[in-house]
Amino acid sequence: MTRTRTTRLRRPLLAGTTAVAAMAVTAGLVAATSEPAEAATGPKLSLIAATDTITLTSWKEDPGVYLDLGTYLTADGTPLELKVTRKSYKDPVTITQTVYEGGRATTKALPKGTVKDFSGLPGFAEITVTDKAGKKVLSRTENFCPNNASGRVRPDAPATSKYPESCPTNPFTLGSVWGVEKGWAANTYAGSYTDSVKLAAGTYTAKVGVAKKYRDLFGIADKPVTVKVKVEERSYDDERGTPGAALRSDRSAEAGGEHAGHGADHLAPAGHAGHAPTPAQAAAPATSGAGPSYNVGHGPLKAAPPALPWAVKKEQAARAMRIGDTGGQTDGSRKAPALEPLAKRPAGKPSVPDVPKPDLRSLPAYGIVISDGEKDIPGKDYLAFSANVWNAGPAQLVVDGFRSPGKAKMDAYQYFYDAQGKQVGYTPTGTMEWDPRPGHVHWHFTDFASYRLLKADKKEAVRSGKEAFCLANTDAVDYTVKNANWHPFNTDLATACGQETSISVREVLDVGSGDTYTQDLPGQSFDITDVPNGTYYIQVLANPEKRLKETDLGNNSALRKIVLGGKPGKRTVTVPAHDLVNAN
Repeated sequence: MTRTRTTRLRRPLLAGTTAVAAMAVTAGLVAATSEPAEAATGPKLSLIAATDTITLTSWKEDPGVYLDLGTYLTADGTPLELKVTRKSYKDPVTITQTVYEGGRATTKALPKGTVKDFSGLPGFAEITVTDKAGKKVLSRTENFCPNNASGRVRPDAPATSKYPESCPTNPFTLGSVWGVEKGWAANTYAGSYTDSVKLAAGTYTAKVGVAKKYRDLFGIADKPVTVKVKVEERSYDDERGTPGAALRSDRSAEAGGEHAGHGADHLAPAGHAGHAPTPAQAAAPATSGAGPSYNVGHGPLKAAPPALPWAVKKEQAARAMRIGDTGGQTDGSRKAPALEPLAKRPAGKPSVPDVPKPDLRSLPAYGIVISDGEKDIPGKDYLAFSANVWNAGPAQLVVDGFRSPGKAKMDAYQYFYDAQGKQVGYTPTGTMEWDPRPGHVHWHFTDFASYRLLKADKKEAVRSGKEAFCLANTDAVDYTVKNANWHPFNTDLATACGQETSISVREVLDVGSGDTYTQDLPGQSFDITDVPNGTYYIQVLANPEKRLKETDLGNNSALRKIVLGGKPGKRTVTVPAHDLVNAN
């Protein structure tokens, strides 16, 4: 269990996800000279390097160099496809491989314990770094998410990859799909989910190979690749043009001193900054905070140790915002285009046809901390948390809001579609309202979910005032369910939920995806100032007024047990594990 003392919620850092900016991988890639051994079944996999030399930047203000060495895993013949699932939170995570042969797909179970969570293949890449004298200065392993930033290696490869664009890290993920499309290559770099290394400015040689258990499992040849690495040390003042900024790129490793940092190319802005606490949140437990599964600003991200003051993080984020985004890039800076609502308010008689409908389900609360409030309210204690409601399908939840001239609220309608995607009905389903508070500033669909603090006997103690939400596909909760969309639209709130001047808005929760609201946002907390110490449950309740039409209304509630303690002004919260999920 996790015990968390009072901490002040901090503003979010806009940080990168598992993958870095995609590069166009071509036939000029540097690869091992001999062909890897072909597996008895499945794709032909090879480890390659995009270049034989690379320059990494060490920022003085940000200790640590991140080893994005430009190494990739390629798939030829057929794709590498893996499905990672758990039956419930009481069951361990398991993994199977989908093997395509002769136009048919078969499933092969991989050994138990191959994976422990949904973040990738653990210990996949083995990295050794030596200095100019040939002395080993670093030896480590890194996890590999097959959905990392990728690109084609052959001109006849499919133009787009069908696989998702990152590996989810929400602690309550239920199912994921990982894959390297045939004729494509996926970056083996673990991104912000790996630790930085301390390397002084100078030149090095990096050797990267695949761990033996994965070579044996997938038929990959034991042919490591080598990359010459130059480490440059720079300062943020250098970026701002401050006089006297230093650039020491030629200082040798032997000269002494450890200079750390990584540049803005490892940071990316959130589509909606207010939706996630920083992954480097000071005093945050390793599983708290929320960052992205495939779009920064939503969902959980492994917390890094306390490091930089907010002023420095803000500078990093500001520079990262200039990076931009491209197809295949999964560093989190992509902003999905807004979905267009219907041109006109629906007319005719409302109806709820007998067609597939969404199935809204709640995940247990996480990221649970005690806070004194965003504005340091004297004498107040708050229990803050993150929450997610997801759609198990088999149909999308589609809600349009239409505004009458001069009205403060929009009228909301739920739409229904047949198996061919044709709209066959609609029904009124409440309203949408504009939320001007910092961290929101968009249109909320009312009565989408409700948060309640329940006593040990499950009777209500406190209810959160927040019941309105902007719907966005922030987390890949289970991409193995029927009709799951591996490439959903409106994955960031900057584009999903309209502007104050909008006349209409379309909000969609796609099949397999969920919408996380993190514990730094207004409304994501209970006032527990006068709540006695003891055992309680945080209830996340989807569709509380049952206004939305679903396939099942009996699975909308999720409970998370907590224990409150401490004294006024110094309250504590203990969060027991939820079955096998030990994340606060």
